[in-house]
Amino acid sequence: MTERLASSAALAEAVQEAVLGTPGVAFLRPGLADLLRAAAPRGRGATASPRSSAVRVSRDKGGAGRHVEVYVVLRRGHRTLDVTRELRAAVTETLDRLTGEPSRVSVTVTGRV
Repeated sequence: MTERLASSAALAEAVQEAVLGTPGVAFLRPGLADLLRAAAPRGRGATASPRSSAVRVSRDKGGAGRHVEVYVVLRRGHRTLDVTRELRAAVTETLDRLTGEPSRVSVTVTGRV
């Protein structure tokens, strides 16, 4: 794995932790790859991948910063607006701490449980 991919994966993991630590977030939206991975039989010593298709970290056009897309399912009883604001603030703070670069955060709520 190249250094660039490793740093992108590390950022995605840090973002995942920030998202899951936000009150009102039930879980990250599982993508098709996550569902297939969960259904596949695992051999001895196999571990689950920490990466999820619910968090995407990419460079902004022009390389001036990063763009993060987050897909989440929220818990009922929490206002969607409040949770997404807290989530964006947590992700932005995490990226500022780790990269020092400006970032854009997009949050998509895919469901409520």
